[in-house]
Amino acid sequence: MLHPEALDLATPALLFPAISLLLLAYTNRFVTLANLIRSLHSNYKSDPPANVIGQIRNLHYRVELIKHMQAAGISSLFFCVVCMFTLFAGYPNLGAVIFAISLLLMLASLGLSLAEIWISVRALNLHLSDIASYKTERRA
Repeated sequence: MLHPEALDLATPALLFPAISLLLLAYTNRFVTLANLIRSLHSNYKSDPPANVIGQIRNLHYRVELIKHMQAAGISSLFFCVVCMFTLFAGYPNLGAVIFAISLLLMLASLGLSLAEIWISVRALNLHLSDIASYKTERRA
């Protein structure tokens, strides 16, 4: 049950720093992936290794997740601002509903972020498994 009487302008304003930091982190992840994709693309053009297609597919999927993470985070911030406007205009019930939407969008953004991290870790473990098998072969 929503309690609009407990919601004032300060409540949605608390999300601003968190959303801003999340969007900065998402942008940094995007830039890192974009640089990696450019590097893989140039390597593929010069000397295509066998596993580069799988890596590029993985990176493409991760970039799509980051796009949706950013969209949900930006939408959360947008609804947070709309919530503040409705509260300022004197519509606490509408403000409470809009704030709930903002929180749901933030949850979606965080869920997508978690999924992207899991995919990233699986990709890194795949790279590390190559090194682990190399060490095992050298000892034998």
